[in-house]
Amino acid sequence: MVEVRDIDLNLLVVFQEIFQERQISAVAKRLGLSQSAVSNALARLRRTCNDELFVRTAQGMQPTPFAEQLAEPIASALAQVTRALNREQEFDPATSQRQFTIAMTDVGEVYFMPVLMEKASSAAPQVQIATVRAGNLDLNTEMAAGRVDLAIGAFDDVSTGWYQRRLFEQHYVSLFRNGHALSEGKPGLREFQAAQHLIVDSLESPYDKINQKLEQAGFRGTYRVPHFTAVPYILSSTDLVVTVPQKLAERAATPFNLSYLRPPLRLPALQTNIFWHRRYNQDPGNVWLRGFIATHFSE
Repeated sequence: MVEVRDIDLNLLVVFQEIFQERQISAVAKRLGLSQSAVSNALARLRRTCNDELFVRTAQGMQPTPFAEQLAEPIASALAQVTRALNREQEFDPATSQRQFTIAMTDVGEVYFMPVLMEKASSAAPQVQIATVRAGNLDLNTEMAAGRVDLAIGAFDDVSTGWYQRRLFEQHYVSLFRNGHALSEGKPGLREFQAAQHLIVDSLESPYDKINQKLEQAGFRGTYRVPHFTAVPYILSSTDLVVTVPQKLAERAATPFNLSYLRPPLRLPALQTNIFWHRRYNQDPGNVWLRGFIATHFSE
């Protein structure tokens, strides 16, 4: 049995970094060590654990099954030590200069960021908030490592290591320019099928499933774009129709002279939540940020 007194705790830091980065050179750079020092630390860990822990492959240093079992307990233990050593350093949004990173989709950026920037500029004037595109990341790895503080969206492949809090539920609506033929009377399915539709080819769930339902209902995708950001600009000068989350339609309607209504289809509601990793459940800054977001966006 390996006792804590028998191991240099700095080796656990090296273990965590290799598990996250999968590259000895990247770990050496992050920790300010030479590559040989990192390799020597890994060799000591291997002897202590009597396991290879990480195996060099074309995709980098891949963990063994035993290393996979160690990863979460070691990460949690190091987080607990960090919190214990910094217990007196409470988070004060009025003076903090901390940078937070939030993962969200482009729809989320359009809806959340203008309000979040406005509110945070007065409540936390020196706090920095950056966004990253959720679909481009391994969110579980990035959130466990603390490189992403929160994720906001309708993610349905939630990790067991995440906690979540509901913000709101919204419907899908069809968006088009003011004066479009669909704005007259109460258009039915036939009128929607006859319209030219703009399809947003997002691969992020659940939008990919919505596109399937639209196509099954006969909504012809005359044109396609990969992101939601360009949609209001395209609709404002064309007769195209696009089906989007209602919050996006609400944000875009006035500045782009657009209208929207519920399409004659049974589409599932879209629930938007805040997600965070359980390692940071008690982190004062993380607690403040998710509470701040909930205060301004929960319904």
